Amino acid sequence: MLDVFITSRVRRKIIVVYAKYPDFKTHVRGLAKLIREDPGNIQRELRKLEKVGFLVSERKGNTKIYYTNKHFPIFKELQSIVLKSQRVQKQKNS
Repeated sequence: MLDVFITSRVRRKIIVVYAKYPDFKTHVRGLAKLIREDPGNIQRELRKLEKVGFLVSERKGNTKIYYTNKHFPIFKELQSIVLKSQRVQKQKNS
């Protein structure tokens, strides 16, 4: 269902992870391993999501750690959409 509104597969996977687990913090390679996507594509999407304010980052040594900006204006709505779409998907698969 989310694929209709968020056409980038990688961006959709990233949004689902960070909306579903708002306290989740990771770096590009950790996220790449988790969602099984190319780190280069993930890095590009993370930058876009940080630029619009959905994600924030901090440096730890040479590593950039990304996490959810819970103060993003539409965070709660986006989180609700992600959770609802996953419930609908589970019902379809059952």
